Amino acid sequence: MSPAAAPSAAVLRATAAERRELADVLDTLTPAQWDAPSLCAGWGVREVAAHMSLGFRTSLPGFAAELLKARGSLHRMTDRTARRDAAAFTTGQLAALLRDHAHHPWKPPAGGPTAGLAHDVVHGLDITVALGHPRRVPEDRLRLLLDAVTPRGLRFFGADLTGIRLCADDLDWSHGSGDPVHGRAQDLLLVLFGRRLPAGTLNGGPEGSRVPPTLVA
Repeated sequence: MSPAAAPSAAVLRATAAERRELADVLDTLTPAQWDAPSLCAGWGVREVAAHMSLGFRTSLPGFAAELLKARGSLHRMTDRTARRDAAAFTTGQLAALLRDHAHHPWKPPAGGPTAGLAHDVVHGLDITVALGHPRRVPEDRLRLLLDAVTPRGLRFFGADLTGIRLCADDLDWSHGSGDPVHGRAQDLLLVLFGRRLPAGTLNGGPEGSRVPPTLVA
């Protein structure tokens, strides 16, 4: 990892805190909630939690081997390993993997300095937003991620914001130009990462614009 791509001390602290807090949330979930759908298409809460710990448990050669098994498809690899590990670990073990690896330096390959934090925050929201859980991501973590938005990242996650201006209702932040779409900052972060949100999560602006159907489930 080059110095320019290395996470700052603030990002590392935020990532560790996020993992510990998400582990605490996972410890409170009922069996029905563990089996409920998440915002990740095709994955339940259990699969998302299993996927979140993959980087702590897998070496680079291990990743390469898994990718080879998936014939070079990252999507197939992550889907197969998430389903495999969701069946292999208990819910208590899945929560403990996050807590016990709070300070692990892993981040997604080729990601920028906030990629590890983004991975944990977004997947945590995939769980809590889908469940209607009241957890709120702290503002300092959201700002670190919202300030790191790039056109390349939007393209990678398939977030088409053409003609849309995202406006946070709970902090001073907006992105893009066009018809305003309002929501909580953490929900808008999910939009930036290509998620489709439950109906009613976002709102059109006062000019009468509507929430584009591509942003809602």
